[in-house]
Amino acid sequence: MKLVFDEKIAESYKSASQKARVLTECWVDNEIFCPNCGCLNIDKYPSGRPVADFYCANCREDYELKSKQNGIGMKIVDSAYRTMIERLSEANNPNFFFLNYDLTNLAVTNFFVIPKHFFVPEIIEKRKALSPTARRAGWAGCNILLNHIPQTGKIFFVRDGRIEPKEKVLADWRKTLFLREEKEVSAKGWLLDTMRCVDKVGKREFTLNDVYGLRMN
Repeated sequence: MKLVFDEKIAESYKSASQKARVLTECWVDNEIFCPNCGCLNIDKYPSGRPVADFYCANCREDYELKSKQNGIGMKIVDSAYRTMIERLSEANNPNFFFLNYDLTNLAVTNFFVIPKHFFVPEIIEKRKALSPTARRAGWAGCNILLNHIPQTGKIFFVRDGRIEPKEKVLADWRKTLFLREEKEVSAKGWLLDTMRCVDKVGKREFTLNDVYGLRMN
């Protein structure tokens, strides 16, 4: 896996945001394997598809890409709040790729996937609606709260510039699949809260008192 972007493919673009989009999408298309089945290449959907950016032709998993310069942070800006909430219960809700890059070096710093079964309404934050004078008055976007997702749900391909072994990525993905079997959203939310508690305790052996004493953000 190469971590450096191919700068030549974006030479014809003047906008910095357009260059970043082309570079990051091309990198994912060329370098990333499917974390669900291990297929060596995933494919990019044609532009304008409303649900996802990439798909695996082998297992039919869909992926949406979110890229950000410098650090990923605790939240990622996404599209319309209402649309996002409606998607959470749909079968075609995609998994999410998150890419953190260094534009100075044109290289990937972090890249991870969050499986779609970790997405529940509690991790979607509604942003302030646009003012009545705006062209899309009343429209409200959303943020994905990454700090509300258990560490188990963040499966790294690249962490701080270091490539993780493919076998580890696939194994980490398989460990999460029990959540996909849970169809009840409220029950899934309870499981995710419990997993966050385990993360916060920070040790392999603990008591219920350790969990009860936590304050969850």
